[in-house]
Amino acid sequence: MDVRNCKKCGNLFNYDGDSLCPKCAKEMEEKFFEVREFIYNNPSASMSVVAEEMDVPIQQIKKWVRQERLLFSKDSGISIDCESCGKPILTGRYCKECKGKMTNTFSSVYVEKAPEKAKKSSSKGKMRFLGN
Repeated sequence: MDVRNCKKCGNLFNYDGDSLCPKCAKEMEEKFFEVREFIYNNPSASMSVVAEEMDVPIQQIKKWVRQERLLFSKDSGISIDCESCGKPILTGRYCKECKGKMTNTFSSVYVEKAPEKAKKSSSKGKMRFLGN
């Protein structure tokens, strides 16, 4: 069992991959829905305005954008940089071109092996084993 301190409140909790305890994680999730609603109602608000009005750190907003949980409109003027080429994007980690390059690279590396044809046997009553 891995026990850690919550990054927000400092209380001990059983670590499950999230750096926040269950109570703080629930509060953060509620805050996410409030931020999402604020952005929906104020599509032209800047990231600093959203952070100030909703009392959320800009880094947390950027994290939600990178996770593709938040999307700003093109009119907002808010963008983040593609982690590969640095091109401005509205959500996610990579731009469309870099995603395409990665997909092509991964698909060229992955070669699906065709299943071998079963060996034909002249006697029908024999037991057969797969893969032999």
